[in-house]
Amino acid sequence: MMKIIPISAYDDNYIWLIRNEHYAAVVDPGDADPVLKYLNQEGLQLTAILITHHHADHVGGNADLLAQFDVPVYGPSHERIDMMTHPLSEGDEVHLPLLELRFKVLDIPGHTSGHIGYYGANSLFCGDTLFGCGCGRLFEGTPAQMHASLDKLAHLPDETRVYCAHEYTLSNIRFAKAVEPDNAALLNREVLDQQARANNLPTLPSTIGLEKATNPYLRCNEPAVIEAACNQAGRPLSSTTDIFAAIREWKNRFP
Repeated sequence: MMKIIPISAYDDNYIWLIRNEHYAAVVDPGDADPVLKYLNQEGLQLTAILITHHHADHVGGNADLLAQFDVPVYGPSHERIDMMTHPLSEGDEVHLPLLELRFKVLDIPGHTSGHIGYYGANSLFCGDTLFGCGCGRLFEGTPAQMHASLDKLAHLPDETRVYCAHEYTLSNIRFAKAVEPDNAALLNREVLDQQARANNLPTLPSTIGLEKATNPYLRCNEPAVIEAACNQAGRPLSSTTDIFAAIREWKNRFP
């Protein structure tokens, strides 16, 4: 039976480990040590590494993992990643037979220019594109790219589980409340996620449905979000891309 395990790394990273009784794959292993510790404790054989983008906190463990396991490394074809063996882009498929899994590859640029996501088994591994109640900074992409990427993810089934790479949810909720202070679903989410963190549990996975109800970056058609964005911009905004850009820029300055 497949399980998805969060392995904590650095201050707030999650390395997602997908496993059955004997085999495992890892998504974005920025640090090999906690992954190797878990594999050894559980007696698991690593079968694949899946990378969403090139940042060091997502690829830093590759070399040490490959020193012990001769496995394929999947990653974005439009980014340079050392030791990548299988470059991927939109429409490609990843087949992990020992885990009986198939993932469709989605191009979701914005945080980086070639960022990809993996979608399958009712699960989305989206790196730093979509966060719990937030989205990644635009280090390399444009607002239009990120807005289009988030819109693509919002069209996945509502029950899709969202496995992003950082525990940023409570901070993102604080900002989302500034955008939509009267969003009842958001206020309820805050209570539940605060309880999870108080018990040292992850706020993830989220779901696409929950993100559509609470995440301001997926709610650029909502009147309250539009009003907040226009107020921040100091002028009327005519497109959802402009709304998104204003909200994302506001978040960059949010205390």
